[in-house]
Amino acid sequence: MHQLQALRRRSSRTKQEKARSKELSIGKMKSICTKACSCVLLFLLIANSVYSEAEQCRASGRIKGKKAPPGQCNKENDSDCCEQGKMYPIYKCSPQVSGRTKAYLTLNSFEKNGDGGGPSACDNQYHSDDKPIVALSTGWFNHKSRCHKKITINGNGRSVEAMVVDECDSTMGCDADHDYQPPCANNIVDASKAVWEALGVPQDQWASLGLSIEAATCKPSGRLTGKRPPAGKCNRENDSVCCKKGKLCPTFKCSPPVSHHTRAVLTLNSFQKGGDGGGPSECDHNKFHSDNTPVVALSTGWFSNRKRCHHNITILANGRRVHALVVDECDSTVGCDAQHDFQPPCPNNIVDASKAVWKALGVPKSDWGQLDIHWSDA
Repeated sequence: MHQLQALRRRSSRTKQEKARSKELSIGKMKSICTKACSCVLLFLLIANSVYSEAEQCRASGRIKGKKAPPGQCNKENDSDCCEQGKMYPIYKCSPQVSGRTKAYLTLNSFEKNGDGGGPSACDNQYHSDDKPIVALSTGWFNHKSRCHKKITINGNGRSVEAMVVDECDSTMGCDADHDYQPPCANNIVDASKAVWEALGVPQDQWASLGLSIEAATCKPSGRLTGKRPPAGKCNRENDSVCCKKGKLCPTFKCSPPVSHHTRAVLTLNSFQKGGDGGGPSECDHNKFHSDNTPVVALSTGWFSNRKRCHHNITILANGRRVHALVVDECDSTVGCDAQHDFQPPCPNNIVDASKAVWKALGVPKSDWGQLDIHWSDA
């Protein structure tokens, strides 16, 4: 068994803190306990083999630890207390945020008298352990700019949305204002019990977990009501979905942020004349493309008003890497009409690919349809 170590930290609220400036009072920190967990180790090994850091975030300084007076360091959830004389790094930054940001999930109680200390920085309130909420390291908290915004947490094979309510302070610690706990590491998502439960992590393994987070920055721009297609007016090639009368379909003007490793769903499309792709490609009017050519359509946000037309993207999936040319838009804003073959609007995270792309990725034909992938601009 291997052991994982990290720091999680939130500040306490004391009489001294009330006398300090407001900016100092919002810091809340915790430490990650040492925990042996083979499933976490496996996740980290996979993550390390797939992702690379887009940007270094180096320590901005160090502070010297002070031994906590008796009863002055809350050790709930195995929180660490500062050690006398030990030097702890501090950070004003966090790793760059992308479509899939690596982080460590830690456990925190945001309730009154919990190890989180005082009220949350975003609203000066306490929160139930039964609500999916989080505190973010200082750089990600970004001067409250993410307060009350939702992030998507991916870990243990599941996803959960949680609201940001607090800061996990990476700049200060080891004093009465911070419950004599060390500064927070720069890559922490400090989460309530509700988040850990939603991720399906066994309770005896709650402590730290390698994961990825996504800023929930692309929300539906509206909805449209589905119409039943006239007979023969919805091409079902490649198992295409047809609109259903009365069903509400979300529309999107945006797509998730593009990074060097953007998560997406690969779908199957025919860009040939008479194929389920419909009319000619958007990038080159009145032109169709062979199923044997590696071409793709991108969701509206990624298509970006034709800015990616005739640009190559790199698709990573099934242990392979494939280049494909962007020739069309997978429209996320409209649908369920004759112009769109009575098919629903495209989701906001689609790379709609020709058969040539699926073949190049080595996916068995019986599995063609939908596949989780990552892509980047080539």
